[in-house]
Amino acid sequence: MKEDNHGRANLDREQGLSMLVMMERIRAFEEQAELAATRDGLVLGAIHLSIGQEAIPAGLMPHLRRDDLLLSTHRGHGHTLAKGADPTAMMKELLGREGGCCGGKGGSMHIADFDVGMLGANGVVGANITIAAGAAHGIKLLGDDRIVVDIFGDGAINRGPFLEGINWAGVFDLPILFICEDNQYSASTRTGDMTSGPGPAERARSLGLRTSEVDGNDVQAVHAVAAEIVSRIRETRRPEFLHARTYRLHGHTYFDPATYRPQGEADRMRETSDPITRQRALLAAAGVRASELDALRHAAQEEMATALANATAAPWPADETVFDDVQDIGSPVREAF
Repeated sequence: MKEDNHGRANLDREQGLSMLVMMERIRAFEEQAELAATRDGLVLGAIHLSIGQEAIPAGLMPHLRRDDLLLSTHRGHGHTLAKGADPTAMMKELLGREGGCCGGKGGSMHIADFDVGMLGANGVVGANITIAAGAAHGIKLLGDDRIVVDIFGDGAINRGPFLEGINWAGVFDLPILFICEDNQYSASTRTGDMTSGPGPAERARSLGLRTSEVDGNDVQAVHAVAAEIVSRIRETRRPEFLHARTYRLHGHTYFDPATYRPQGEADRMRETSDPITRQRALLAAAGVRASELDALRHAAQEEMATALANATAAPWPADETVFDDVQDIGSPVREAF
């Protein structure tokens, strides 16, 4: 194979296969979640599928420790799964069932798993940026060596928390990696049509952050650049910014037909830039048999079909648990100070 900046002439096949497995698992989870919503009517509320964006979590998460912290967007299933969350608990959460990773109370847009350092997705665009800055500041005050990774979409760069969170991280030298997962659309509007200036990386650079850019549909490239950045943040304890260009192959939500996109755009991107297809081709060129690649896909599909079946069979949370986890400390004047 032709040599490039990421050394793929000397491809680590096991590593490449491992990342393909994660991408196949993420896609299979999303496909089952879509079936749960459309075929079975088991998901109440919107779910935002990350089909087409699997390379970013699959390339990034191998460099994070279990105790590193992660914050995500309303499109956060893939990030959560790649951080190590259990897919059955995640599926139960989507269905509002007992045993969900948030007790069946958070649902898709607020999915979290503190046991693997996933502090939560967020239904408010950009809100996770300031939360992540706060988490990173807490780590700095504690003096440990964890880092925070905060993933947000390109729509978030035009909202106030983007400036606030990145500015705070820069002022206080916080150990955080901000990742703009740029899928080119802010809901139903092309982001470029509503963004002044050259975009995410230049905005972060103007605030003093070291910035990098990557093809977010190339899992090998994401893995390589993430290795450098994560290692540097652990050493310097300073914030950095990564602009990862990707593309969502489905609509904004599972029920969005995405008719606002130019005709044929999604089909063209599926043919040319699907991260799973690209990684399969790379591995095939390195000598991995098609039957082995197909077996990995089948295993992922079986795993996630089983997760949905188990979630569907799970009971609803008991009525008496409705107020569990709801904070009530009494009068703040009397109890908190």
